[in-house]
Amino acid sequence: MQKYLEGNPEAASHETSSLTPREREVVQLVAEGRTNKEVATALNISVKTAETHRTNIMRKLDCHSLSELVRYAIRNKIIDP
Repeated sequence: MQKYLEGNPEAASHETSSLTPREREVVQLVAEGRTNKEVATALNISVKTAETHRTNIMRKLDCHSLSELVRYAIRNKIIDP
C-alpha cells in the first residue's frame, strides 16, 4: 500500500508548488473529511468560496474523486495516513 500512496514524487512536488497556501489549507481540511460548510467555517470564508477552492484544487491536481485528493494529501505529507 505504501508504494501505491507514494506515486510519482517528481510530479507530486510540481503539483504541490502550483497550489496556493489557502488551497493547501483547503486540501488538508477536505482530506480530513470536512464538508464544504465545515471548511468555510474553519477558514472564515463563505461556503461558495470553499466550493470554488475545492473545484480549482481538483482541476489543478487533475483529481476526479475525493479518494484521489486524499491520496495526494498523504503523498505530499499534508495529512498523516
